[in-house]
Amino acid sequence: MSKPKLSIWLANPRGFCAGVDRAIEIVERSLVKYGAPVYVRHEIVHNKHVLNDLRHKGAIFVKDLHEVPDGAPVIFSAHGVAKSVPVAAKARGLTHIDATCPLVTKVHKEAELRAKQGYITILIGHRGHPEVIGTMGQVDDGKIILIETVADVAGLPFQATDKLAYITQTTLSVDETADIIAALKQRFPMIAAPSKEDICYATTNRQVAVKDLAQRCDIVVVMGSVNSSNSNRLVEVAKAYGAKQAVLADTADELPWAEWVRQKQIATLGLTAGASAPDILVQQVIEKAKDFFDVTVTNQIGAPENVTFNLPRHLLVS
Repeated sequence: MSKPKLSIWLANPRGFCAGVDRAIEIVERSLVKYGAPVYVRHEIVHNKHVLNDLRHKGAIFVKDLHEVPDGAPVIFSAHGVAKSVPVAAKARGLTHIDATCPLVTKVHKEAELRAKQGYITILIGHRGHPEVIGTMGQVDDGKIILIETVADVAGLPFQATDKLAYITQTTLSVDETADIIAALKQRFPMIAAPSKEDICYATTNRQVAVKDLAQRCDIVVVMGSVNSSNSNRLVEVAKAYGAKQAVLADTADELPWAEWVRQKQIATLGLTAGASAPDILVQQVIEKAKDFFDVTVTNQIGAPENVTFNLPRHLLVS
C-alpha cells in the first residue's frame, strides 16, 4: 500500500539562537579548560537534548550554589542570575563563569539604570521563570514590579504621574507583549520605554516564521522542551494564527504519527524548533515522518540571522 503524501514546511529561522550557541560553547570550553566535572547553576538552556549531551561530557546541573563543592568551577545559565548569586560564589571562592545571554544582560542593565534614575520599573514576564528571577534580582525590593497579563495593568498601585518605566522578558509572545505595553501606555502615558526592544531578535524571527506556517499548514510541530518559554510561545502563536493543531515535542517519537495517518486529515506539516532546541531534532522528525508518509520538504524563506556574541576572554586561552 502506498504511503499518504505529506508536505513538510521548514520554518526559517529555527533552532539555536546566538545566546544559546554561546552558552553551550561556554560549558564545553570550561570542560576543556578545567576538566570534568563542571557545575552549572540551573539548566544552561531549557532543552532536554542539550542537557543530556552536556551531562555526558561532564557537566553537572545544580539548583543552588550550596550543591557546588569548594574550589569547583560553576557556570551561570543563559537566563541570567540575581546580583546576589555571583556575590555568594565569590564569598565561597568559587570560580564562576557567566553564560548569561547578552540580550538578557541588556535588560538587567536597563533595570539597574532605571532604579538609579528613580523609576519604579514594571517587568512584563512569567512569574518563576529563571530570567524573571534574575532580572528582578538586579535591583532592591520595591523598585521592580512583575506583571504577566493585560488584566494585571489595572491592578498596579500607581498614578499616571508616577515615575514609571517598563522592561520585558526576552522570550515572550511579541503580540501578547504588545497588548500589555499598549495597556500600560494607556493608563500611564508618561511611562518610559526601553531604549531598544527587549524581546530578542531570535524570539521575534521565529514567531514571524511560525505565523506564516500556521496559515499554510494543517499541523505545526515545535521541537522544544515543556519548560522552554520561547518554544511554548511558538505553539501559542501557531494556534493564534490559524493552525488546526500545534504540538510541542522533545523528540520525534513523541508525535502521534499513526494517529495522523489514520485520521487522514494532514497533508501539510509546519516544522520548527525553539531557540534552545538543536536542529538535529528537526531532522529526526523528517526522517521519522518518512516511515509513515511520502514526504516532500520545502524550506521557508525567512529573516537571515548573522548575530554572534563574544565568549569570555579567559575561555579563549588554551
